[in-house]
Amino acid sequence: MSDVVASRRAAPFFVAAAGFFLLTSPHAHAQWWKHAPVDFEECADAAEKSATKAEKTAALADCNAKFAGRRKAGGGYTYYDFLQDRSFDIAGPNPTSEEQKKIDESYTAYLADQRRSNEAAQAVARQQREQQEQQAQRLQQVALRSDVARVPVPVERPKVLQTVGADGRPRPKGANCARGSFSCEWPRLSEGLNDLKKLFSPTPSKSAKKS
Repeated sequence: MSDVVASRRAAPFFVAAAGFFLLTSPHAHAQWWKHAPVDFEECADAAEKSATKAEKTAALADCNAKFAGRRKAGGGYTYYDFLQDRSFDIAGPNPTSEEQKKIDESYTAYLADQRRSNEAAQAVARQQREQQEQQAQRLQQVALRSDVARVPVPVERPKVLQTVGADGRPRPKGANCARGSFSCEWPRLSEGLNDLKKLFSPTPSKSAKKS
């Protein structure tokens, strides 16, 4: 974390210094103010009086590198930390060591908050994903149960009761056959013929049996 804070401190100065050395002409290396400016605003006012646009740009870059704070309307200065997107009140044109320490501590807390926010967002996304998977599994189980319910269950075939026909052979009771067909009507006709034979056939007498 100390490396991050150190690099954070150096970033604005490296940018300003690079712009200064790239844009400064040999003529602009000369001292361009009569006395040392006390803050960024005074330095910027002096830079506005530069002879050329290139000298002005280089002078403003130098002002930005020298002074981190900006004047406040009611007095004092403010320092804007672009890494935190936050401004801090400071006493002078540059943060003191104590003020810089507080700014760095705030940046450390800012990183911790960002990490916690990212972890919370990941946890919420993971929970939502798990809920969606569970819902999909429940829907799949309901669909499977519905499919099973639609499959017809085989019904046990009822046992056929047996009856004895006129010919003495077992015949299924209520067997399926076309009404009037020979196979269904013949047992009844056979029984009727046997009854008629009994009526018209005389019973042999006892004397005939003895002879």
